[in-house]
Amino acid sequence: MDLSDLASSWVEQLCRWLDEATEAGLPEPTAMVLATATLDGTPGARSVLLKGLDERGLAFFTNLGSRKGRELAENPRAALVFQWTALQRQVVIDGKVEPLSAEESDAYWETRPPGSRLGALASPQSEPVASREVLEGRLEEVAARHPESRGVPPRPEWWGGLRVVPTQVELWQGRPDRLHDRLRYRALEAGGWIVERLAP
Repeated sequence: MDLSDLASSWVEQLCRWLDEATEAGLPEPTAMVLATATLDGTPGARSVLLKGLDERGLAFFTNLGSRKGRELAENPRAALVFQWTALQRQVVIDGKVEPLSAEESDAYWETRPPGSRLGALASPQSEPVASREVLEGRLEEVAARHPESRGVPPRPEWWGGLRVVPTQVELWQGRPDRLHDRLRYRALEAGGWIVERLAP
């Protein structure tokens, strides 16, 4: 992989690799590890699904009161990792985090299956629960408050979308003898992007 092989923008290149991972039949090609940290530097990481991608950044949705939501509220920076082992590819993204608009969050909420919406309302994400039965009881209570005849529950204020706005996007392609290709798009303070090769 050479610099001349890359698309002119990070978003076009990432779309290419996402398409190729999907065409290869890989399971959950849009799964990405989201790494966050508290203000004192305590790290956290978990997998989330990519739900929006354009030149503004990469979007995902969550309970904003969850651990990741709280950490991003106090320290709005994150790293993302796509890992496609079968293709010997990885993408690492660093960036700032911003909330999506209420309209964007509402629009995505309405595409979710009713069961997923009810589950989101029932789950106090990241908080301890006494048992599975308690969680299922909460789901029954929420479902009783929102019978199908009354329509789908509206999006709660504490659930919404976040966007990682990249400051750098590194593409890793496996090669023999550990001399892997690492090419990085890096945002410049003056505006625009530079593309550079990194030592493996």
